[in-house]
Amino acid sequence: MTERAYLDHNATSPLRPVARAAMISALDQPANASSVHAEGRAARARIELAREKVASLAGVEPQAVTFTSGATEANALALSPELEIDGEAVRLDVLLVSAVDHPSVRAGGRFSAERIETIPVDSDGIVDLAAVDTMLAKHSAAGRRALVSVMAANNETGVVQPLRDIAKRVHEAAGVFHTDAVQIAGRLPFNLENSGADLISISSHKLGGPLGVGALIARGENIRAAPLLRGGGQEFGRRAGTENAPAIAGFGAAASQAALDVGNESLRLLKLRDRAEAGVRDVAEDAVLLAKNANRLPNTVCFAVPGIAAETAIIAFDLEAVSLSAGAACSSGKTGVSETLKAMQVAPELAKGAMRLSLGWNTSEVDVARFLDVWKRVYESLGKRAKERAA
Repeated sequence: MTERAYLDHNATSPLRPVARAAMISALDQPANASSVHAEGRAARARIELAREKVASLAGVEPQAVTFTSGATEANALALSPELEIDGEAVRLDVLLVSAVDHPSVRAGGRFSAERIETIPVDSDGIVDLAAVDTMLAKHSAAGRRALVSVMAANNETGVVQPLRDIAKRVHEAAGVFHTDAVQIAGRLPFNLENSGADLISISSHKLGGPLGVGALIARGENIRAAPLLRGGGQEFGRRAGTENAPAIAGFGAAASQAALDVGNESLRLLKLRDRAEAGVRDVAEDAVLLAKNANRLPNTVCFAVPGIAAETAIIAFDLEAVSLSAGAACSSGKTGVSETLKAMQVAPELAKGAMRLSLGWNTSEVDVARFLDVWKRVYESLGKRAKERAA
């Protein structure tokens, strides 16, 4: 049986051995971390050790980390019109989100639809800073305070946003800045302080940890969102519910390993990404590399060929044991053009063919070679048909 080449790390990165080991150890000693007996204290110790590891990845103190069920919950928790900052209640009047953000951010959290505005992007998917200035100035002049949320790196194209430039503008307008850092954490050197953000969301399973756990991380303990889940006093009163100690332990282990490897890994993945991109163009001169002029993650390639439907190509790759995505995994099974590519004003017919390969901690040169070998056959078959239809 042919070994599969898994090139869909932006959807989910396979579980790292260190994360698996941490989870198994926690599963072998089940207990409620709120219990005061020895088993409960052991579970609490695992959670707090994991909190330290996740905090280290983000460059913050452990108390700034709130564990959640994933980044979607973390985003919903952050996007609140009511925050507590330095012990005082703060009312945020509007939410500004980028046009290329994750659906869980564009949904607006606890802001009503009429209080959400979209920040446009350019043809490479980079936030329009002049538009940010204009929007913030308009609301400041009207006495409105803004919460701004812009993802650190796009899950489809890999485009990295100028976070510090955005943060500077937001803070000058007395606003609050949140970033969905799911795709950048562990793939490029990144921390909350350098990003300029007040709040960041990260996810375990993008780092090689388990599914179903993530974190909202604040700038110190001075920013606090009203809880989404109320009940017990878990997570410093910020998120009720018995903590999933095994998953959190796996998250901590994966975060620690990702932080340790990030420097060398980013360089290794960049070489593999560049090889994949060059190979795509060598086979198909008409292939379009999307967002190729932007600063991007070292692990992400988004490309399309006129006339080739992504869904058909992805099935062809799958049949030859190569796993890619057509757009974002959270939108799989839905028809229509990616909202990210719409915002970038990519022609609809080209956008329908957009394919993404995303590399990760266990991607090898053999995996990329296999992708390129299969790509030759896929293009020879589907590309020929597309040219015949066009003729």
